[in-house]
Amino acid sequence: MASAASQERASAITSIEAARLGCARRQARIPLAPWLPDEASPAAKAGPVGDRVVVLARSGLWQEVVNVPASQTWPMPEGMSFEEAAAFPVNYITAYMILFDFGNLRPNQSVLARSGLWQEVVNVPASQTWPMPEGMSFEEAAAFPVNYITAYMILFDFGNLRPNQSVLIHMAAGGVGTAAVQLCKTVENITVFGTASASKHDALKESGVAHPIDYRTMDYAEEIRKISPRGVDIVMDPLGGSDTSKGFHLLKPMGKLITYGVTNLITGQKRNLIAIAKTWWNQFSINALQLLHHNKAVCGYDLGNMDEEHELIGGVVMKLVNLYNQGKIKPKIDSVWPFEKVADAMRHMQEKKNVGKVILVPEVPKEESKKEEN
Repeated sequence: MASAASQERASAITSIEAARLGCARRQARIPLAPWLPDEASPAAKAGPVGDRVVVLARSGLWQEVVNVPASQTWPMPEGMSFEEAAAFPVNYITAYMILFDFGNLRPNQSVLARSGLWQEVVNVPASQTWPMPEGMSFEEAAAFPVNYITAYMILFDFGNLRPNQSVLIHMAAGGVGTAAVQLCKTVENITVFGTASASKHDALKESGVAHPIDYRTMDYAEEIRKISPRGVDIVMDPLGGSDTSKGFHLLKPMGKLITYGVTNLITGQKRNLIAIAKTWWNQFSINALQLLHHNKAVCGYDLGNMDEEHELIGGVVMKLVNLYNQGKIKPKIDSVWPFEKVADAMRHMQEKKNVGKVILVPEVPKEESKKEEN
């Protein structure tokens, strides 16, 4: 039974100070939380100050005073600072619901993460992890988040991919490229042009690339014009330099070019300052007035600069996991290498022999170790 004093407070209208998102203290006129059971409750321990009690709230941004519904406030734990309280509700509620409500995270569960490179152990913020789908291998999990999040957001969030459109995918046999090809197949009647060396064309055709183009022996822009004189609807550009300009001029009216890298800066085994300067000089540039007349769009994408977009990225991952569970997408693993052979793995990529993702693991793969034993 709640005491008379607590019941009286529960029915009173009181000014409540809340904290959220960097704004230290603000007031709201709301009823004192009626669900608090008795004097031993967290709020009772904190104790009212006159007609005030300190609470957490998830309403209000860059404001000193805000009206907050009682249902959106919770007593602050003892010892929590106002700055901690400001950072607490939205971030932790979001992470919790993604992991436990949507993701059904369980103790000792394996998760997907987009942090860590060439490491055995890495600390990852909970908001950047998602439960691994059942049946997914660790190698597939390593190839999944960055490649598929990038490809999905470029094609669907920026590109607004729709049935009967056409897409140019550079480096179509790489990690992002293979992810993009698979995602294009989830939409009806998409024509995919993909650049890759000639040795990879058979694999690309099997995966769904209608028109593989050897960028080393052909002008891909001319080859595309022969097949589609009006050009394409979307260009995925990880190259930069003059290739960005070529991609822009390949777009149909209302087409979109999404740039997400500058791999043209990398040439050969050693750093080439002349090549870097040439790529930088040839970097595509256009102003708003020119875009207006062309009826085209240019977008820039960098997943690494979206660490705070928990809800946005989490929503994309949930869609991708759903597609994986339906069997519509599956990471393409080219090869798996132990840490001791990292130089061989990099050489394999540099010589452009991979189709799909090259994975590094802390230990020698089981199949390889068995061969060595025999």
